[in-house]
Amino acid sequence: MKNNTGDTPSSLSMASIIASSVHDMKNSVSMLINGLEKTLASADSASLSAYAELVQMNHDAKRINNNLIQLLTLYKLGQQTYPFDPESVCLDDFLHAMAAQNMELLKSHGIGLKVDVDPGLYWYFDEDLVSGVIGNALNNAMRYTRDCICLIARENEGVLELRIEDNGGGYPTSMLQESVDNMRGVDFQGGSTGLGLYFSAVVARLHHNHHRLGEVRLENGGSLEGGCFVLSLP
Repeated sequence: MKNNTGDTPSSLSMASIIASSVHDMKNSVSMLINGLEKTLASADSASLSAYAELVQMNHDAKRINNNLIQLLTLYKLGQQTYPFDPESVCLDDFLHAMAAQNMELLKSHGIGLKVDVDPGLYWYFDEDLVSGVIGNALNNAMRYTRDCICLIARENEGVLELRIEDNGGGYPTSMLQESVDNMRGVDFQGGSTGLGLYFSAVVARLHHNHHRLGEVRLENGGSLEGGCFVLSLP
């Protein structure tokens, strides 16, 4: 398929090629993750000297896989083919499942994780999309916390607040002053692509109720006096 100049592929065709390539990479990374998890499941953490390295490798592979999933999701949203499916979710089960997925890595780095949620709290949202948002925020908190992270879910004036708080140095002033929607640039020094925050902002806005849109914001302080990532869903 050619554009009007006849020289280069159209943007739609190129986007499809990139999406197909990302999908193939995701499948390969998924196979790597399966192999690592089988090895970890059969290994003795006390006797295997490389156990901590394997845990970190598995975590990094999952992080790459999640980034690829986010890219594919953004592509599907742009093509209006993503099956957006909000449903009633138990926040107690949801947050404890997120914590369990990262527990081995947290232990290996000496990071404590606390979950603070009302067991009776339920909310409507797309669980797959929000899992991607919380997973990305949790991964970021693990990079910058000193030794503690808290996952919090609470209702505040008809809005669900999902908070990931840490006891690190907090977000720089430049990030706190800038709108999350504008954080799309690549930070070559810090190694950030901006994909996680952009994806989170898109997911938040997909959730709306009574003319209110979801939002993402960054704060400093909270219960641990560090950085706070907040996802609000109406």
